Amino acid sequence: MRGHIGPVRGPGLRSLAACAPVWSTGEMTYDVLHLSTSIDASPAEVAAFAGDPANLPTWAAGLSNGIREVAGRWITDSPMGEVEVRFGPHTDLGILDHDVIFPDGTIVHNPLRVLANGTGAEVVFTLYRLPGVDDAEFDRDADMVRADLARLRTQVETNRA
Repeated sequence: MRGHIGPVRGPGLRSLAACAPVWSTGEMTYDVLHLSTSIDASPAEVAAFAGDPANLPTWAAGLSNGIREVAGRWITDSPMGEVEVRFGPHTDLGILDHDVIFPDGTIVHNPLRVLANGTGAEVVFTLYRLPGVDDAEFDRDADMVRADLARLRTQVETNRA
């Protein structure tokens, strides 16, 4: 799994803001990797595109092979099985944090930001390395995120051309 701050379980989680990290290992921090790409489009354009769950299959292949809205929830057929994707409320501000909810109730929080970079945008994904994730798996996760960010850049820049 990628970009997670510990497993958070249970049906009581109602909003992204309630997703507090669980430090079950006794560790206060994890190894982290910030992966980014520059996009030749305004932060507002990038946030509008990337923050729309309907667009996930066009750029987030590591997460979404197809997505559908069911009763106000976004369900995707991912490489990990059928999961729900829930964005937070501030996508218009470039805060594209999203939770991925697995069928067993595990919630994985993925921090994603769109920042101003000159007249364009910088998109930054924060990848956490949890205990038990070896170097090879962490490297694979990072490569998947890099590929997703490259697809996002291509999609946004192509759509504005």
